[in-house]
Amino acid sequence: MHSMNTITRVELINTVYSKIGLSKADSGRLVESTLESVCKALEGGENVKLSAFGSFNIRDKNQRVGRNPKTGIEVPITPRRVVTFRASPNLKQAVNSGAGAAA
Repeated sequence: MHSMNTITRVELINTVYSKIGLSKADSGRLVESTLESVCKALEGGENVKLSAFGSFNIRDKNQRVGRNPKTGIEVPITPRRVVTFRASPNLKQAVNSGAGAAA
């Protein structure tokens, strides 16, 4: 098993800073503005599609009965909205052809 790394907002900002040449402050504003736009669209019930990356979709889940795994007692799970992500074919191909792909 290999270790998993997580990309943070700071790392995204540093990537924009180093690759595009904006100031650190402008790079931060660009990343934050982009993430805020995605969040606001999802909060408003809109789906977000980013070409060659993937789509974030809102899905309504109906009320259902779940089971507490420790006690086995049935409990109602309230209806809610969830965000799902579906990777684009380009992203799937890039991930599967990357160095970390399982053999």
